[in-house]
Amino acid sequence: MALAPSSDDDDLFDQFLADRGHGTEPVRWDRSYNKLQCPDCGALHDEGALDCGVCGWRPDA
Repeated sequence: MALAPSSDDDDLFDQFLADRGHGTEPVRWDRSYNKLQCPDCGALHDEGALDCGVCGWRPDA
């Protein structure tokens, strides 16, 4: 039976990436006044948007 990865494994992998200059924080929407702004293309969306209607970008969970 396979085991699910533990948070210790995630922390170790995040540290490995961070040591090599990679970001490990989840990417989320930018904000522009009362709108959500896509960090990839800059399109503005209403507060309830789940993905970018222009480029298809989705925030990390």
